[in-house]
Amino acid sequence: MQISEVKNKDQEKAFLDVARALYKNDPEWVCPLDSDIDAVFDPSKNTFYQHGEATRWILKNDQGSVIGRIAAFINEKKANYGDKRIGGIGFFECIDDSAAANLMFDTAVEWLKERKVTTVDGPINFGENDQYWGLLVEGFTQPSYGMAYNHPYYQKMFEDYGFYVKMEQITNEFNLEKGLSPRFVKIAEYVIKRRPNLTTKPFDPSKIDQFAEDFMDIYNSAWAEFENFTPIKKDYVIETFRKIKPIVDPGVIQFAYVNDEPAAFVMCLPDVNQIFKKFNGKLNLWNKLRFLYLKKTNFITRVRVVVMGSKPKFQNMGLESVLTYRAFQHTINNTNVKDIELSWVGDFNDKMLAIHKGLGAEPSKKHITYRLELN
Repeated sequence: MQISEVKNKDQEKAFLDVARALYKNDPEWVCPLDSDIDAVFDPSKNTFYQHGEATRWILKNDQGSVIGRIAAFINEKKANYGDKRIGGIGFFECIDDSAAANLMFDTAVEWLKERKVTTVDGPINFGENDQYWGLLVEGFTQPSYGMAYNHPYYQKMFEDYGFYVKMEQITNEFNLEKGLSPRFVKIAEYVIKRRPNLTTKPFDPSKIDQFAEDFMDIYNSAWAEFENFTPIKKDYVIETFRKIKPIVDPGVIQFAYVNDEPAAFVMCLPDVNQIFKKFNGKLNLWNKLRFLYLKKTNFITRVRVVVMGSKPKFQNMGLESVLTYRAFQHTINNTNVKDIELSWVGDFNDKMLAIHKGLGAEPSKKHITYRLELN
């Protein structure tokens, strides 16, 4: 076997194509857009390169066929935490061969060691954790847009190498045709009634600058106490909003304000993977036209709840329930969506898991973020 760092166009193409080869007989897999994966490793498109670095490798067998891939990252803004220096690996794909997996793990770990890393998390993304994050271990059904999907045997490869569970990420789902839980509706309407100083607004794409400011304000306050947190910048939020603008339904992104102060938000996105499954990773002009057509025909029947957040001083007020209620009201009244995916929530987040339970959602998937200590 031969492992090579990706340094030219042919290797970049091989890095993408190995996934297509490994999943060609898997009816559930959805090929991520090539442009999305390429953007992760493009310093001109990924702002994380401003304070970090990443690289990737492909693995070939003795006959010259690509049989695996892996990437490694270090984000200097999040690397140093306590007595640890943390790096990451991700975008792992491999044939069912432990020697091949171990060679790729060894290569990525050695690269991280050269950068004084003592702790490795994976599989993760060189970006925020709402995409390509965690190893799927339960619920091997069609993934929604941005959610990681992999072969079941990867779990044994990670654990045999020495990775242990850092956290579990739980995804629940429910069907809107069954209606919202009466208890959940009662709670949301009660909060709305007893808080006259509370207002809600759907996202307005024509006012990206203002909503980006509000999102950043809430997000940075809500996550400030989490391990290794780095505040997001407004430019990053604006770029994210611009990226999702072609696919977003403004009614399922809701903001709450208390006395006109940004207090909480919920962001949901249509599951465009239902359309992208037809594209095999290629977003050329023809597929862009197909996307616009299918989007208008109510082809999408699933929405993914990507993230919720509330400033600490407004927590325990039920704002998340109100915003979720507003978003789902819009979905029921204005779309053809039937299924809601609530993804993914860390096992430490009891409050959010309680909201899932209150909605009547049922478990559908589980991802694991692993950790490896380098001695």
